[in-house]
Amino acid sequence: MGEHSSDHMSDDMSDDMSDDMSSPSAPPARALLQAEWRAFAELGAFWSMLPLLRLLPRGDGHPVLVLPGLAAGDASTAPLRAFLRDRGWRAHGWRLGTNWGPRPGVEQAMHARLADLHARCGAKVSVIGWSLGGIYARELARQAPERVRAVITLGSPFAGDPRASHARHLYESVNGRRADAGHPWRARMPEPPPVPATAIYSRSDGVVAWQGCREREAPQTENIEVEGSHGGLGHNPVVLYAVADRLAQPEGGWRPFERSGLRRFVYPDPYRDRRKAA
Repeated sequence: MGEHSSDHMSDDMSDDMSDDMSSPSAPPARALLQAEWRAFAELGAFWSMLPLLRLLPRGDGHPVLVLPGLAAGDASTAPLRAFLRDRGWRAHGWRLGTNWGPRPGVEQAMHARLADLHARCGAKVSVIGWSLGGIYARELARQAPERVRAVITLGSPFAGDPRASHARHLYESVNGRRADAGHPWRARMPEPPPVPATAIYSRSDGVVAWQGCREREAPQTENIEVEGSHGGLGHNPVVLYAVADRLAQPEGGWRPFERSGLRRFVYPDPYRDRRKAA
């Protein structure tokens, strides 16, 4: 890539990661989408840092259901689930094949999967959703809070304009309807679920606008910002550390993610725009 191209890409990325907190109606800059190749580097970093990640405290063994993003299946979440199992949690895939959107029967099947894990494990289930999977995760918690311990979303645009995504056209082509068409979930999607909810997102996400991936402030919600691609959120070592930290909290003892010490150099302040404006 030439020097002029590099400068242009840098400018586009800086514009996209500006301090504008309004929810955009357009997807991220093309330069950010082109930079999604970083997901492969993040997968390499996952394997190289796995020995360090294994130094994290072990989990309490409660079940975790992991939901994939659009056009992805359980294979995409295999590294995340393998990591969680290695650290002591009972991590499970959704077992519904490729995620092509909320088609007839999908919601019922997810509820059946959740109910089965809850009954078999005898404990509430934490639900992790990547991208579109995070929208599902929040709805599962909203409709069955008695079975869900906590929700973690990874780059999930539940609070944004449906047009602010490069995946919009794929969604529309496979579902035969506009992404912004009315859906039973649409009106309530931005509202926090009735369980602890953590939104992990990246301002350099090349697929969805990061502004729509953040939880509203509430007693049991939080936002954790990371550096990375959309396609790498499921295996980015920084994301996995945060996920493990959140899952390790005792049931009923939820507290916000602590950015003290060295974490400040790894996890940007998600509320820095507000602090600058104050």
